[in-house]
Amino acid sequence: MPNIVLRTAYPVRVTTTIDRTTAGTPLEVRPQTLLLTLLGSTALDRDLAIFSGTFVTVMGNLGVSEHATRSTLARMVGRGLLVRHRRGRRVYLGLTPRAAAVLREGEERMWRWGAVNRDTSGHWTLLGFSLPESRRDERHLLRSRLRWAGFGMLRSGLWIAPGAVDVTPLLSDPQLRDHVLAFRAEPVEPVDADRMVRDAYDLPTIAARYHDFLRRWDTRRPLPDATDDLTRHLLLLSDWLLLLRDDPRIPLHNLPPDWPAVAAQEVFHRTHGRLQPRARRVAERAVDSIDAPVDDGRP
Repeated sequence: MPNIVLRTAYPVRVTTTIDRTTAGTPLEVRPQTLLLTLLGSTALDRDLAIFSGTFVTVMGNLGVSEHATRSTLARMVGRGLLVRHRRGRRVYLGLTPRAAAVLREGEERMWRWGAVNRDTSGHWTLLGFSLPESRRDERHLLRSRLRWAGFGMLRSGLWIAPGAVDVTPLLSDPQLRDHVLAFRAEPVEPVDADRMVRDAYDLPTIAARYHDFLRRWDTRRPLPDATDDLTRHLLLLSDWLLLLRDDPRIPLHNLPPDWPAVAAQEVFHRTHGRLQPRARRVAERAVDSIDAPVDDGRP
């Protein structure tokens, strides 16, 4: 039976006893992801800062130690994601504009775009680049950005992504622009678009992740060993968002029949609808907060 595995910045793996009743691979969630999910569900657009002790309690219910939680919070402050607010001896942590932007992007992926792309236009974005061996680090960074933006490698140096992708954020370094070409395109016969998708993307791995999600959540009692419904809800949101961030959202008509993202999205919405009211009631009792407008912490 699998566990929920929480990856920290340390060489240890913090493992909870949650989800011992389902099959599939472990759900691996970084503590920062869970903390941001908690902030997104309790503080985003509410101008609130959360007591540090609340984070310790909630994360403790997820199997994360107090030391790991406080260390993660400190790193998030150092990275400009959180800002401290002191009230006497108590420290509260609020969102910065950068963190709020990250959370809104996640909400957009979760609620506006979702996992199922029903576009039938057949339009794709093609991007080609050529960087010399001496610029290996830049090449690696560009590849990481391309995968994050939904691109798959069709051939060496030639990448594709469904729809019209804004490539401007990918080329923030002006020195890259002379080495990159991007086009809007659509396949023409006799090119097999479905085969092109299979060549560019690891569809079995993407599908397997959705099947794991279904095994965890498509049940009458998801995560029955979780401490409470706030814990379940945070894990559900984190699990789904991690799936969406790694899914290039290939058009459904280019995917195999019975693509599991369709069923997974239905399960997510149904489970979210059931857990959210209960999680909100738990949060109202558990979360200690103060009014604190979103601030970057600078004078």
